[in-house]
Amino acid sequence: MKKPLRSGYTTGACAAAATLGAALLLRDGTPPVEVFLVLPTGDQIRFPLHRCSFIAGDACASVIKDAGDDPDVTHGVEVGARLRRTDGEAISFAAGVGVGTITKPGLALPVGEPAINPVPRRMIEAALRSVFVADGFQVEIFVPEGCERARQTMNERLGIVGGLSILGTTGIVRPISHLAWTDSLEVALNVARASAARAVVLSTGRSSEAAARAALPQLPEEAFVMMGDHIGYCLSAAARKDVPYVILAAQFAKLVKIACGHAQTHVRNSTLELSQLRAWAGEIRLDPEDLSQLELALTARDVVLRLGPQSTLIDRVAAEALAQMRQQLPTAHLQLLLVGYQGQVVRTFRR
Repeated sequence: MKKPLRSGYTTGACAAAATLGAALLLRDGTPPVEVFLVLPTGDQIRFPLHRCSFIAGDACASVIKDAGDDPDVTHGVEVGARLRRTDGEAISFAAGVGVGTITKPGLALPVGEPAINPVPRRMIEAALRSVFVADGFQVEIFVPEGCERARQTMNERLGIVGGLSILGTTGIVRPISHLAWTDSLEVALNVARASAARAVVLSTGRSSEAAARAALPQLPEEAFVMMGDHIGYCLSAAARKDVPYVILAAQFAKLVKIACGHAQTHVRNSTLELSQLRAWAGEIRLDPEDLSQLELALTARDVVLRLGPQSTLIDRVAAEALAQMRQQLPTAHLQLLLVGYQGQVVRTFRR
């Protein structure tokens, strides 16, 4: 019997737990070994403390993030909080080592703010206020490995410089969900809309994005959004955000999946896709020589390599892909870049 996948906790929950540990240390003078944090879901979770001590008069505590069975880039990192008393009753936030700073508009926080998202901020404030009701504090969140781990994320492109973002809306990481990716897509589209870009360029992978950048050097970095396999979600999000001009860059195998109406382009069904290609070939009365090559093809990639990018079948697939895009983006200007397997744009289509 397959073992159920284990949930974990967000960086926001870890930062709040570390803050609670530091607050208890400051109040009691003795370091606690664990804390019990109430998440936005109402669940009370036990967090063992990794470190808890006074440093130059400030109370510091940290936890080790457990992302459960989710392949999270921040799994196993230390997330800590340093509390410093301030005048008045306000709580302010600072980015410590490994926590990024916002440098571009379009994110959930203003430019110049520490990249500690609104829900984690509320969690941190609630944890601190459960110990100190009215005192003023600066809360500095730190992630010692944050700069290194951030290189594996889209943070710098999105305008989060110097480390990781402190994220999470429920405090819980659900294993093998696509939530982290789709959350990043939402942010990337917001940044693109807030920039001066006249269009948003969606790509299915690194090769497609690199080709699109080379073909569209006039567009700023913020315009390029790597959506991966999440075509359906990304188009829906672009529609919600009223993106006026959408350019999609993809290699032929991914383009066929989009044309077939797959919301997720990781779906693998070569038999079905080849069958659909043959059906379209019949509808357009494909040249007999091309048709014989199509019958020999084993994959969608094989099809375009055999027929070449100028084939009328490629035109039909592009038209079907654009029609699928039009269903979710009824008023936007649409453009499609077909990327060859040598890493360059070989055809452009518009609708």
